Amino acid sequence: MRKIITIVLSGVMASVYGQNIKYANTIKIEPDDPKEVIIEKAAHVVPTENQLRAMEREFIAFVHFGPNTFTRMEWGSGMEDPAVFDLKNLDTDQWCEAIKAAGMKLVILTVKHHDGFVLWQSRYTKHGIMSSPFQDGKGDILRSLSESCRKYGLRLGIYLSPADLYQIESPEGLYGNLSKYTMRTIPKPVEGRPFKNKKTFRFMADDYNEYFMSQLFEILTEYGPIDEIWFDGAHPKRKGGQRYNYTAWRELIRTLVPDAVIYGREDVRWCGNESGHTRDTEWNVVPFQHNPDTMTHYDDIVAEDVGSRERLYEARYLHYQYPETDTSIREGWFYRDDTNQRVRNADDVFDIYERSVGGNSVFLLNIPPNRDGRFSDTDVDVLHEVGRRICETYDTDLLDGASGPRKLLDNKLDTYVSVYENSEIVITTPRPITFNRLLIQEAIAKRGERVEEHVLEAWVDGGWKELARATNIGYKRILRFADVTTDRLRLRFPKMRKEAGIAKVSAHYYHSRPPQLTASRSLDGTVEIKPMDLGFRWKRHGEDVAANLNAGFKIYYTLNGDDPAEHGTEYSGPIQTTNQELRAVSVLNGRAGAVYREQLGYVKSGWKVSVCGSEQSGHEAAKAIDENPDTYWRSEKGAADCSLAVDLGRELTLKGFAYTPQKADKEGMMERGTVWISRDGKDWQKAEDFTFGNLINDPVKRYHYFQKPCMARYVKIEMTEAAANSGYASMAELDFF
Repeated sequence: MRKIITIVLSGVMASVYGQNIKYANTIKIEPDDPKEVIIEKAAHVVPTENQLRAMEREFIAFVHFGPNTFTRMEWGSGMEDPAVFDLKNLDTDQWCEAIKAAGMKLVILTVKHHDGFVLWQSRYTKHGIMSSPFQDGKGDILRSLSESCRKYGLRLGIYLSPADLYQIESPEGLYGNLSKYTMRTIPKPVEGRPFKNKKTFRFMADDYNEYFMSQLFEILTEYGPIDEIWFDGAHPKRKGGQRYNYTAWRELIRTLVPDAVIYGREDVRWCGNESGHTRDTEWNVVPFQHNPDTMTHYDDIVAEDVGSRERLYEARYLHYQYPETDTSIREGWFYRDDTNQRVRNADDVFDIYERSVGGNSVFLLNIPPNRDGRFSDTDVDVLHEVGRRICETYDTDLLDGASGPRKLLDNKLDTYVSVYENSEIVITTPRPITFNRLLIQEAIAKRGERVEEHVLEAWVDGGWKELARATNIGYKRILRFADVTTDRLRLRFPKMRKEAGIAKVSAHYYHSRPPQLTASRSLDGTVEIKPMDLGFRWKRHGEDVAANLNAGFKIYYTLNGDDPAEHGTEYSGPIQTTNQELRAVSVLNGRAGAVYREQLGYVKSGWKVSVCGSEQSGHEAAKAIDENPDTYWRSEKGAADCSLAVDLGRELTLKGFAYTPQKADKEGMMERGTVWISRDGKDWQKAEDFTFGNLINDPVKRYHYFQKPCMARYVKIEMTEAAANSGYASMAELDFF
């Protein structure tokens, strides 16, 4: 089949600008540069070889480990006794096996967090692993990890916190001690512990900079190749006007590990959040007001607009600086426990992977070891599943054997096809393919980042159908859309900064699945059906993971007990219900998911709540009927009467009730109790006793159906026994039907 490429030029003229502009990592903007020249210069900004090599790693691991693992703190004080690091076992091979299985290429270890506790045998402090019980003070976690990385073919990076609370708080601490800057030799000699590497530096430094650089020298010369140095910008406390001599740090790093990238400085920037949120448009050509090659302080870039034309026009320098999308697999950077600290599921992690790696950034995922020196089983399971999905999806290119521009389909990033504004590329396949992912890469090393808008279309039913539309591409863009079957696809480029080099296009299929559903109801009876929340509460990114991964699914529901997959109505928005059974199911590509079922009680608008035998306010008690399971009512401890009365506003026929226990601390769960009913709120009659078992281990919504329906306007729920014998009652939600 003949190769097809169509290029349409629409009023594009050869630029008179940029004839003398050379490709560079940093390009200066002159005061009299017109906007056209600024954009021309932006099109010539390219990554360094180190940056390109680091971006090609795509998915890398973070490991936060230290005293906080044992104190369950996120930030330590610096004054922790090293004995608190009570590590008995260490299995860095297990870390690396799981990291490798996930498809990660590099692991960064927090060798010193803000507390100043070090995880290697440093010559320059006793506040670290050498003073802990681990291996009688002779352990070295960095060395162990370095050896495991070599065994599993992983690259190694280090996180060395410039902030150091031990050096701030200790009476002999060096941080901010007002020492003078004098000419110092780095590394500082230590009697009895010479270095095999005889390289030395002479820098103007104070005590803390000398300390910090001497530790850098240890790490960069004694633990094998280091490919990334991570400098965190967070700073819990400062002292004495301490300044960092980053100019010296940079010279030391560039000399000792010339192939490494530096995070938090000129090479790599923070994405602007710790939640796994990604920008829809992530330009890596970034505007600066000062020369980033000589700066010593780099502000965090947190705005949603990083490198649009409008931002570039404000610049004095343009510089290539890619982001790392850093977040944690657990709620927090350090391990706390396996029960209350929730873990991201594979859907969430895989979605972040596709958004970050497929959005012109590197994905940096933290996996904190537990107090046994291992990754917890839950975390390992997620890593293995994510790695399986990456391989299953992206190891097979459905355009293999397709007809199109040879340099586009040869799977080489150093060859490319030139495309122009309003041009298009058509690719045909020998037979129809079904796909829902398209991967596109620009030749950023040779042509920079230039595409500003691109559109993917497929030939369907005799015409071109738009599948996806996005802005920039850069190193990599992954387009996601509903399944489509075609033998012809087209890429269009409506807008770009200059003719671009497209190095790779590949098509892939992700085995999407219909998501599990849940429903929520407001006080007026309005019900919303949606994919089940992932349950991860730490620094939430706000993304609709189910829609991102499983584009095209539909929801069907019934309110009469029928099977929603066969007899359901397609859900298009909130619905009104009262005292009906909701059944709902998601359907994708003809496959139905699990059916969601819930008996929805009477609408609660107009209900009034009172607490029996207590002086608690009705406002507090109203949390039991507010249709918000995250809020809850709790009776006063030791109250003579642990019961709650509800005025339903009118007389209703009751067939039973539903009790949702509060999950905050599992105290006061109603294991046994009695239901009382009344028509006037004064004369009470016993309806039935109820029992709910195993609430502490399974705190889900429970139902109790009456042996026979009853008429009542007032209902009282009295607890006679709590699951935890707490002496008070609690409930997140109460429903009657």
